Amino acid sequence: MTIKRLKQKPQEGIKGRAKGVLQRPKKMSPKELYNVLNAVVPLYFSMLLAYSSIKHFKLFTADQCSGINRFVAIFAIPLLSFNFISRINPFHMHFLFIAADSLSKLLVLLLLLFWSHLFKNGSLDWSITLFSIATLPNTLVMGIPLLKSMYGDEQEDLMIQLVVMQSIIWYTVLLFLFEFRSARNSLMEKTSSNSVKEERGISEEELVHVVVANSLAENEIQRSQSMTKVAPELEEEEEEDNEEKLPGIEELSKQQGVCESSVQVFSREDEIREEHEKAQIGRLSVLLILRLVCYKLIRNLNFYASVLGISWALISSRWNVKKPLMMENSITILSNAGLGMAMFSLGLFMAMQPSIIACGKKLAAYGMIIRFIAGPALMALSSVLLGIRGTTLKVSIVQAALPQGIVPFVFAKEYDLHPEMLSTAVIFGMIVSLPVTILYYMALGS
Repeated sequence: MTIKRLKQKPQEGIKGRAKGVLQRPKKMSPKELYNVLNAVVPLYFSMLLAYSSIKHFKLFTADQCSGINRFVAIFAIPLLSFNFISRINPFHMHFLFIAADSLSKLLVLLLLLFWSHLFKNGSLDWSITLFSIATLPNTLVMGIPLLKSMYGDEQEDLMIQLVVMQSIIWYTVLLFLFEFRSARNSLMEKTSSNSVKEERGISEEELVHVVVANSLAENEIQRSQSMTKVAPELEEEEEEDNEEKLPGIEELSKQQGVCESSVQVFSREDEIREEHEKAQIGRLSVLLILRLVCYKLIRNLNFYASVLGISWALISSRWNVKKPLMMENSITILSNAGLGMAMFSLGLFMAMQPSIIACGKKLAAYGMIIRFIAGPALMALSSVLLGIRGTTLKVSIVQAALPQGIVPFVFAKEYDLHPEMLSTAVIFGMIVSLPVTILYYMALGS
């Protein structure tokens, strides 16, 4: 009997660990389905109401829609974020869950950057777009109510922790990528400072983009001047044909008695100077990009809401300080409208687009595969590698299958980088996300 028990224990341990990772798929009970529908149907109702008011009844003009969207961006969403974030306890955060989410995003980013640098068909532009689609879901608006209905109220804190990380860390990383791309394109275009300054109404941001290009132009001038110092007799010929370089200098220098060794020394010094200039320009471009990212962040109210929310949560959890009742009620009134108004704004956006699938069926299919299959798969891999099991593992996978976040689309539209792709991911993703998340819920086991 003792030998039999010893043989059975390892098998039981393996079964227990397998059960902790994933359970067998099961049918969703009517009560569970009813709870999920109770959470998401009001959100879809608000979105469809806004869509119908534009598409069928023509109740709002474009200017009125713009005003509604501005109210949502300035008041509703920031206050909704602050209200959720200020309620968590930062001293009891699920750091393993946050680490798994961060690891999955880093894996996606590194794989895409590797693809863009080492493969001919890779590009930085598509790397940024695919990173947005694969890793940045709509956690605040859709994730919190949906995951609460599926796995209980205690999972709300996990979603809020992801909202904090997205708002403070990952949206900043996304902004840096966009600004890096913009600065790189400015360098490739070799925009001169004189032509930029002649244009009227130029903003500070556009001026900063071409500073690096201006530095390149100044360095070229200094380089040509140094060349004329070595061979002053060639000044007139250099002005007539600036493209002649070291071969021409060597030939003429022989005629004028300049030894070949001096030309070689000059060539080596020129290469060293050029490498030094490139290093300086690289450091300057990074500083300028960081400056632009900071400039964008100070205009992003969601960033302020996240920082203030986590600051208040730290104070409240550490010293047990509660918000004054007037302050609490003032924030609650507007934040309660935040979810509904965010979905209403999304419905207006859907109605004003010429097509739900703006990027074409092929790209839309690729986007949906990345959003609903590749993203959750990498999140599952990261979670398992870090030892996450049970309900937390299921929550991590389902939240990765949420529809596309709206903020990445706003960035894509602002920087004119595949906005039709992100638009399709937002709109079509909202339509298919409910059945997809329910399928994941059933496949993982409730």
